[in-house]
Amino acid sequence: MEDRIGKPGQYPYTRGIYPNMYEGRLWTMRQYAGFSSARLTNQRFKYLLEKGQTGLSVAFDLPTQLGLDSDDQLSYGEVGKVGVAIDSLADMEILLDGIPLDKISTSMTINSTAMILLAMYIAVGEKQGVPADKISGTIQNDILKEYVARGTYVFPPGPSVKIINDIFSYCSKNVPKFNTISISGYHIREAGATAEQEIGLTFANAIEYLKNAKKLGLDLDVIAPRISFFFNCHLDFLEEIAKFRAARRLWAKIMKERFGVKNPKSMMLRFHTQTAGSTLTQQKPHYNIVRVTLQALAAVLGGTQSLHTNSMDEALSLPSEQAVEIALATQQMIAYESGVTKTVDPFGGSYAIEKMTDELEEKIKEVIGKIEEVGGAVKAIELGIPQEMIEDSSYKYQLELENKEKIVVGLNKFANEEDVEIQGGEFPDGTQEQIEQLQQVRNNRNEDEVKEILINLKQACLDNINIFPQILEAVKKYCTIGEITSTLKEVYGEYVP
Repeated sequence: MEDRIGKPGQYPYTRGIYPNMYEGRLWTMRQYAGFSSARLTNQRFKYLLEKGQTGLSVAFDLPTQLGLDSDDQLSYGEVGKVGVAIDSLADMEILLDGIPLDKISTSMTINSTAMILLAMYIAVGEKQGVPADKISGTIQNDILKEYVARGTYVFPPGPSVKIINDIFSYCSKNVPKFNTISISGYHIREAGATAEQEIGLTFANAIEYLKNAKKLGLDLDVIAPRISFFFNCHLDFLEEIAKFRAARRLWAKIMKERFGVKNPKSMMLRFHTQTAGSTLTQQKPHYNIVRVTLQALAAVLGGTQSLHTNSMDEALSLPSEQAVEIALATQQMIAYESGVTKTVDPFGGSYAIEKMTDELEEKIKEVIGKIEEVGGAVKAIELGIPQEMIEDSSYKYQLELENKEKIVVGLNKFANEEDVEIQGGEFPDGTQEQIEQLQQVRNNRNEDEVKEILINLKQACLDNINIFPQILEAVKKYCTIGEITSTLKEVYGEYVP
């Protein structure tokens, strides 16, 4: 029993990665935000910081995630719709205007184009007088789950993993305080996976990244402490607490026993949590406040390092200011009013929780085993194995809802016609503003310099060397995200499932 649970802050970290957990420092309150233009998103960031948010989390629109400029034909109808549009360094400068990058850490949900967005962030930091080794935050940069559950891939898996290794290598020397990957189970769960599949498939992807990094001769004891994870907190309160404890323990064992790391920080599973957006209902949206409160409490009791709480109107639209303020206040009440932060791992030693933790650990290992049997995550994705696992679980869950074997209050039980109506957030269409600014950037830059740096970037791709320095130079010359991505496609190709 003692070997499995241990003490907080000690291997295998079942009870938390720090000895005093939230008694020493609360989790980072990091609401995911981004819509329309950089100007309007900057205003939302400042609103959230005024309300007590302690870190930024940027949502990018789909063209930015796919490496398309806002005036690309394929971007039509999507500019600024599910996040902020970023075409060039000029947009990033507006997005972060007045936000001190030496004091605020920033998480960016970006994958295929993660290197380009991180380069822009570094360039803005330099313009603020904050060198790259002083900025902090996280890029998601987890491409393998895009092929499984999310879909914003650009390049084939091989070149995508190569780019990730370039980020690992460059940042370990030049941007040491930035988490270079946040391996994400959140989207896997939102796509319909079970708790054990969420963690198992995420760890299988993580193992693939580390195997490749090791093969290239990178020191895992340098890289691993900058790896973080991103998990979902779903509806089953006790199962979710046990899930986080089981994940922490199993990850510590994988790192120590499989990869042989020596640095204790390499064994610590640090994770951001977001409450489950897919559990929110359009019917009776006020009830969503209670769902989010339970999920947020489970994440805190499970030992998360940062947290996003969804807003009650997210089944209707992007969140309104009132809704996001309530969502943030939910975290603040748990932190400052509930008293749960005064005890390290309050459920430690609970018979039910420890039993569920043990059982989940075994189930997670079974999921990883199925992926390993066929040669690892990349091979399994090519064979469609994780996709099929998620589809089966999603179908089963939907049947349970329809047969009322799972109850959702206000949806399939206790529903009535007396809904309290609320309006979702209303946001202006910033497409025209974005396209005009993009054209202005092109008019004002040195085109000869742009052509030269893009030629250099293409050559670096052909030479198979680390392309981060060339990306950084391209960004500083105001090359657009579409131009940079197109250059990479010329060498790496484009993934077509």
